[in-house]
Amino acid sequence: MMTKRFLPALLASAVLLLTMPACGPSTNDGDDDVATTPLPPLPAAPDTTKGAKAAEPAANDPTRELTAPNATEDIKKMQPQM
Repeated sequence: MMTKRFLPALLASAVLLLTMPACGPSTNDGDDDVATTPLPPLPAAPDTTKGAKAAEPAANDPTRELTAPNATEDIKKMQPQM
């Protein structure tokens, strides 16, 4: 009975011991090559619509985004009016 528990316990302890050094702090904290200066801001996106508002997609448009509000609207339109 002892051998049945010895092998899994030995395996578990070996796995635990092998993973423990990976959990500790890094020994080379100052040796990383990391950019410390902030990046420049992104330029503004060009206005390709020339100020016009985008048209709302039709309810049966296959490219219409599938979201909860759109689905709710579609379900309400499918309900019989009383």
